[in-house]
Amino acid sequence: MNKFLRGLSATTMLLVAASVSAATLQVRHAWIRVLPEGLPAAGYARLENQGDKPIALVGALSAAYRAVMLHRSVTTGGMSRMTMVRRLTVPAHGTASLSPGGYHMMLMHPLRPIKPGDHVKLTLLFADGSRETVEFLARPANASGDR
Repeated sequence: MNKFLRGLSATTMLLVAASVSAATLQVRHAWIRVLPEGLPAAGYARLENQGDKPIALVGALSAAYRAVMLHRSVTTGGMSRMTMVRRLTVPAHGTASLSPGGYHMMLMHPLRPIKPGDHVKLTLLFADGSRETVEFLARPANASGDR
């Protein structure tokens, strides 16, 4: 096989491998808690892995926000705090939640006003290089995790 075909074959294999995570993942109940202007918002969803291998969420991007970070809220000794995390693993044939009081996406510096009822696209980034663009529904600050 010539050098060009070997390179093309390797590229094709990488593209196929990169699409495996997104193909086996279902994102449900995706929503954003919108806070008053100037404050960061938070993104929540339920991640369902229908595949045979764990999937690791490592970040997200959005054209609507300058920065999106994966965080986790923890309570220790009666004190709540948020920490930035590098990944959230969704086990094979299992689920993981981005929810109030737990893992969530911090949505910093909106590039346009986001109000309840708006739909905002976020692109979820996975450790294997795959991506999944998901539409999140903006909800008011007093919204609970129930839909």
